[in-house]
Amino acid sequence: MNEHLIQLSYFAAAVLFILSLRWLNHPRTARRGVAAGVAGMAAAIVGTLLAPELVDYKWIGVGLVAGTALGIPLSRVALTAVPQRTALSHAFGGLAAGLVGTAKYIMWLQHGELTTFRVSAIVLEVILGFLTFTGSLMAAGKLMEIVPTRPITYRNQNLVNLALLAAAVIAGVYLAFFNLEYWPAYAAIVVLSLVFGVLLIIPIGGADMPTVISLLNSYAGLSAVAMGFVLQNKLLIIAGALDGSSGLILSVIMCKAMNRSFTNVLFGAFGQVQATAAAGEAKTVKSATPQDVADILTNADRVVIIPGYGMAVAQAQHRVHELYDQLTKRGIDVKFAIHPVAGRMPGHMNVLLAEAEIPYESLVEMDDINPEMAQTDVCLVVGANDVVNPAARHDKGSPIFGMPIIDADKAKTIVAIKRSMNPGFAGIENELYYDDKTLMAFGDAKAVLGDVVKAISGEGGGH
Repeated sequence: MNEHLIQLSYFAAAVLFILSLRWLNHPRTARRGVAAGVAGMAAAIVGTLLAPELVDYKWIGVGLVAGTALGIPLSRVALTAVPQRTALSHAFGGLAAGLVGTAKYIMWLQHGELTTFRVSAIVLEVILGFLTFTGSLMAAGKLMEIVPTRPITYRNQNLVNLALLAAAVIAGVYLAFFNLEYWPAYAAIVVLSLVFGVLLIIPIGGADMPTVISLLNSYAGLSAVAMGFVLQNKLLIIAGALDGSSGLILSVIMCKAMNRSFTNVLFGAFGQVQATAAAGEAKTVKSATPQDVADILTNADRVVIIPGYGMAVAQAQHRVHELYDQLTKRGIDVKFAIHPVAGRMPGHMNVLLAEAEIPYESLVEMDDINPEMAQTDVCLVVGANDVVNPAARHDKGSPIFGMPIIDADKAKTIVAIKRSMNPGFAGIENELYYDDKTLMAFGDAKAVLGDVVKAISGEGGGH
């Protein structure tokens, strides 16, 4: 009877996981998707607890208490911290896979039950799990700026990284096909995987973190697939395959959005501060007060707002909504231009704007908004930087050359809200700020937008 309940629970969980991914495709069904995912995980846990192999629930109880104690505060982070929290989740997933693989290897070693297939699956699980663990910790560290966001490079770094990975694979092949019980080879695989995860991520610049996060998500899913084979658990194989494939697809989308390849992201040290030919030229920018910005916006017919990570840091999304309300009340057409890699993770800006209850219909993807930019009266850039940098179109010496951008420079007037003239997360100076059509409103985005909204609401007449 228990076996039927277990399989039914696993089947229900698999269906709910698939439906969850399907419903998460659109904001209108996203809540349903989250609920389906939670229900699917609950069904998976129920099925696991019914397994006949479980004879002592003590350690499961300890894990449940520890996980809950850690999970509740992690669930309450600010939206600006969601990218690094996501990276930490991947780290935990990778660590779990690595530890389960290690436990099974030790258990089967003690009982003389190791086989070539089992060891091969464990080796794959452990390499992917532990490199995901340390790699995700490095990614979280870069996002939190505990680890330098600029690429940390050294001579022959790619050769060293590939040599470490090759050594781990060779040790795995030896263990699986020549000496199943040679535990020093297993220990070497663990250490090499942990080191490789660190060295894989530190040469990657902050601008590539959205892609790196989705790629690490894929690695975590693949390690879960391998764990499913080790544990002979069909649900783990299904869930891991869904996780791995969705992470890979998202990584492909991110790379396409940046006109980059996987090899360029993983081995290109993108984001390094570049010396440009114009570095010595004296450049000037034109400043604007909140009142100036208010006047410019209220005299426009069409406004496009481009949000970026600066908006997230300042938690200015609610001020953006107030500005949206003030302008639309005056009959001004307001749209939001969303770049696929704006912020620190895929969909970051969409989530922030949804939190502020800005109508989803007003959010327009980059490819759809670009043809309209030349007819736009005012383009308001709120904390975005690299995704609006015209250098991507013409400067072959720039590391972002070829990356599709939002054509903010084609608008009739550009207003950029920024704390300072410091380069963005990719460490590249933005040509847009020196354009004759651009006005810079310096300051915290939340404060500046608050003053702009006050200036607009204080006006007497309509549009």
